[in-house]
Amino acid sequence: MTALIFAYAGNDEPARACLPQSEFMNIAVTGASGFIGRRACEFLQKRGHTTRPISLRSVPSPDSLKGCDAIVHLAGEPVAQRWTAAAKQRILDSRVEGTRSLLTAMREHPPNVLVSASAVGYYGSRGDEILTEQSPPASDFLGQVTTAWEHEALEAEKLGTRVVRLRIGVVLGPGGGALQKMLLPFRMCVGGRLGSGAQWMSWIHLEDLVAMILFALRESTLRGVLNATSPHPVTNATFTRALAHALDRPAVIPMPALALRLLFGEMSQVLLGSQRVIPEATLLAGFEFRYPEIGAALIQILSS
Repeated sequence: MTALIFAYAGNDEPARACLPQSEFMNIAVTGASGFIGRRACEFLQKRGHTTRPISLRSVPSPDSLKGCDAIVHLAGEPVAQRWTAAAKQRILDSRVEGTRSLLTAMREHPPNVLVSASAVGYYGSRGDEILTEQSPPASDFLGQVTTAWEHEALEAEKLGTRVVRLRIGVVLGPGGGALQKMLLPFRMCVGGRLGSGAQWMSWIHLEDLVAMILFALRESTLRGVLNATSPHPVTNATFTRALAHALDRPAVIPMPALALRLLFGEMSQVLLGSQRVIPEATLLAGFEFRYPEIGAALIQILSS
């Protein structure tokens, strides 16, 4: 763990000199072209590891995983779209069938570890209830999707592969993701809270997320579920004020819940739902967040 913390503390400088050659990994990455995947690959490469993009548009061949020590599985249809019946099927299939295809390719060359993405949608909307890795799943659409997704990933344990599932919150970082879609209205002084603003938002800085991926890859005794969220979730109203402050803009025009439901249909539950997720197991495992506070995280992202 000492080597990992040292490597992370050095910002983006290569850490090849910090680790013995035996600790460098060949890592297959699904979803490598996405917002998280691109930064994860950069982060891993700068620390001496080799990354190999794996497409799940078709069943990957076993040879595509030959020589890989680890797999980081991030691929999945975007959730942030209107949930038509077809879209919901794509969201489910991309995760369940995609993971199943990956497992088929792994059978000939099982890696030492699989770090598989999941999402805090697992927990559903639970008001002010504090949610940890031990909290039960929801029965709504995203709860069912994430439960099935994690079930498929766990099948890798039958191959002797260590499996870590990351339940990821709202990822904040420069150049993409949820924050990119929020910036224009706030910069035009028409941003504001969503609905009542009382709903909890579980978030994570992109840099902490990619560091957590490496942490899960390197800690050989770690398995099971880690909540990939800041230890300090915030309400939507608090997030709105922090973003307005970071941009030096007002945040006075709320988006009513009814308008969100009309615009996004069933998917509006993601925006209006309340998930107060705490990374209890993540902290107990020894992971150290670099950006635990929303104000400092937003200021850093917007200045980068």
